[in-house]
Amino acid sequence: MIALIQRVSQAAVAVDGSTIGAINSGLLILLGVEKDDDQQTAKRLCEKVIGYRIFSDPQGKMNLNVQQAGGSLLVVSQFTLAADTKKGMRPSFSGGAEPQAAEQLYQHFVQQCRDHGITTETGQFAADMQVSLVNDGPVTFWLQV
Repeated sequence: MIALIQRVSQAAVAVDGSTIGAINSGLLILLGVEKDDDQQTAKRLCEKVIGYRIFSDPQGKMNLNVQQAGGSLLVVSQFTLAADTKKGMRPSFSGGAEPQAAEQLYQHFVQQCRDHGITTETGQFAADMQVSLVNDGPVTFWLQV
């Protein structure tokens, strides 16, 4: 499971021209699910994401996690993160989870975030989404477990 996390001052996701999820300060999480992922993987990645200290403390150092900073989450499924781009000029998606399993793990990840008491908005699994954001910093990290 892969999470591309971006610290944002705002982010939103729209489907068919309508906003379905939006946050102010927090993290935009683009989430890719791979074949061997399971609920334990989703739980561990959630804990890593919400515990990752990338928000500034009063001294301006990255010492606070999203919860300590009072931020929210916007979780958007993105199967292209599981692409193999090592050879050729076209990505291979053979490492990605099957859609049904991926959606279940995506939903499990989202629920894990909510269970930690963090306001969590979402995109729509497998939809054609338009994501907008203001990357704060910019600060972006690729996390895997």
